[in-house]
Amino acid sequence: MKQVVATDIDELRNFLGEVDLTLSGLDAPSVRLWTERDPDGSIVGSTGYELSPDGAHVLIRSVAVSPGRRAAGAGSRLAMFAMSDAARCGASQAWLFSRRSGPFWQKLGFKSADRYEMAAVLAQTHQVQLFTGTGQLHREVAWSRRLDGLAH
Repeated sequence: MKQVVATDIDELRNFLGEVDLTLSGLDAPSVRLWTERDPDGSIVGSTGYELSPDGAHVLIRSVAVSPGRRAAGAGSRLAMFAMSDAARCGASQAWLFSRRSGPFWQKLGFKSADRYEMAAVLAQTHQVQLFTGTGQLHREVAWSRRLDGLAH
């Protein structure tokens, strides 16, 4: 797993665009991102998060796996990496938006959450600002879980 630097952003943007994930704020200093690459250097997985200003809440985002590598546990491993790192940084509650992957997130301990509560505690995050500004927030599905015990 390699932390994303400025020179990786365009390639990551292309990867996330191919799997239809939100691209806002990828280059913001508040967004922490990592990628996995195959032997030829192509991105095959990504994960990341953005902390709330008080550091207690985290928006999990950009968790993606190349289509040919799905169903092998890579997505769960990537998601757990981001959540564990956020917990080590002091976050106690993880949130995310997902309209398509609810069963995946439920297997990782996420429960359905109130999108407006999420938007309130994570109002400064790029994804919440995008969804609020475009009117998309009311169509989103929010999920949340505690991060207790993940800060190893």
